[in-house]
Amino acid sequence: MSFAPELRSHSQKVCNFYKRAMRTLEAYHVARYVIRYHQVILRNELDKNKAVCDPKEHRRLLRVAENELFMSQHPIPVAKFARSVGIAGGVAYDRVQVIPDWVMDYWHPLEKAHYPEYFKRRECRKCEYIKKWNDGEIR
Repeated sequence: MSFAPELRSHSQKVCNFYKRAMRTLEAYHVARYVIRYHQVILRNELDKNKAVCDPKEHRRLLRVAENELFMSQHPIPVAKFARSVGIAGGVAYDRVQVIPDWVMDYWHPLEKAHYPEYFKRRECRKCEYIKKWNDGEIR
């Protein structure tokens, strides 16, 4: 849990709310023209409050809208993205594993023989790195 103050502006909060509301509409409706109809209605509702100047009223309207969105959220959201994290994670989350460099130190010499130039250059760079580490240039 973060104890830092929230540093998003009101317009960023409204944009975030708008995007979440759009995703909720996509979860409820299948046909594209029906989704578009409800998106236009949602945008109209937001544009009605564009001329409000009082910051307290801005916050109140946003709070009411977020509560309404929370109460109407879909039980099974459809909008999943390939690299999403968490429970609603996508199918490609954490699929590509980055193998650390030290794994190649344990290759068999016959495996290293397939790539002689690469391992020759790698050994030179390792020696340079160790020398710089011992001289105190890298910490």
